[in-house]
Amino acid sequence: MHVIDSHTGGEPTRVILDGAPELGSGSLTERASRLATEHEAFYRSVMLEPRGQPAMVGALLVEPVDPTCVAGVIYFDVDAVLGMCGHGTIGLTVTLAHLGRIGIGQHRIETSAGVVTVNLHDANTVTVTNIESRRVRQGVTLNVAGYGQITGDVAYGGNWFFIVDPSPIPVEPANIRELTDMTVAIREASITHGVGGEKGEPIDHVIFQDDSPDPSVHSRNFVLCPDDNYDRSPCGTGSSARLACLAADGCLAPGQEIIQQSVIGSSYRLSYQPGPNGGIIPSITGQAFVMAEANLFFDKDDPFRNGIDT
Repeated sequence: MHVIDSHTGGEPTRVILDGAPELGSGSLTERASRLATEHEAFYRSVMLEPRGQPAMVGALLVEPVDPTCVAGVIYFDVDAVLGMCGHGTIGLTVTLAHLGRIGIGQHRIETSAGVVTVNLHDANTVTVTNIESRRVRQGVTLNVAGYGQITGDVAYGGNWFFIVDPSPIPVEPANIRELTDMTVAIREASITHGVGGEKGEPIDHVIFQDDSPDPSVHSRNFVLCPDDNYDRSPCGTGSSARLACLAADGCLAPGQEIIQQSVIGSSYRLSYQPGPNGGIIPSITGQAFVMAEANLFFDKDDPFRNGIDT
């Protein structure tokens, strides 16, 4: 299996160029569903140690249905097939440029959540214009085991988020373990109490927002991903969901740019425009760097061929 690894703000992306299972024809949504239901062992083996690493997201290149798109992609982590991935799209764009498949300028990429537009500014810098994002519920209070009542907003940015602002724990690297434990408990509570999307979609990410001591930075966040690892980047889909909340609250004007920082200090530049269906169209600018190009082997005699699942 031929792969290229990159990171976006410290968050790794593994682009799979060939060697993946055949997912057949149909829409990206249909093919993503086949990956999730028929090939779980495959995608977990790519993400789990010893081949993968915590927080890594896979980006499986597939043929797009839309002929205006330069690529189709299905995103996944070790625990779930994802609708969209912001940091992964930045990493994928830089990888496609590294391969000579695209050049500087604007391109369209098809995901199972919809078509997104990317603008490659240089070898490392990309702006993603994401799908329309929206806040679904405001001020939802959950009874969280071990923590009591926690209130947050439910929003969609390509994945489903429960956003707590302000964070009950300072968003600092020293608190990552405590932040992780609390956000895992919040997600479990949201699922238990049926808090999620309009059609019952479960919460898959939790965000804690915090102020930044740097006046040039709008805020810092901690983002829990479906695999219970934290996002090293500020999370593209999470930033999109947060922009939708800020817009709904009248706290950020269309076109106004802010800097969102992650718990480890990496940053995105964010802004939005009004969407056609009452939501917002987010713009996310970040940087990715290619780290490795490799062939993965799956020896039938390897006792950890399918990864270490502990």
